[in-house]
Amino acid sequence: MSAPRKLSGLQKDVLRLYRDCLRAVRTKPEEAQPRFYAFTRREFEKNIGSMKRTDVKAIEYLMRIGRRRLEQYRNPNVRDIGQG
Repeated sequence: MSAPRKLSGLQKDVLRLYRDCLRAVRTKPEEAQPRFYAFTRREFEKNIGSMKRTDVKAIEYLMRIGRRRLEQYRNPNVRDIGQG
């Protein structure tokens, strides 16, 4: 059995953003939470297959977008999310 693979700092940042997004969903009304969860998962999965781990600039760019979106959705006035 081999030792678990260590994550890079960037990988840890992506996972941290994902966890923060999931935590933010719990602050939304119960009836809207499934839509927020689905949106969050879809946004993260959208780029998994098409992006290389070594494409640091693109990953950092998407992280900035993700952080901005998270801040928008953390706003208590945002009660639901539209499906697009």
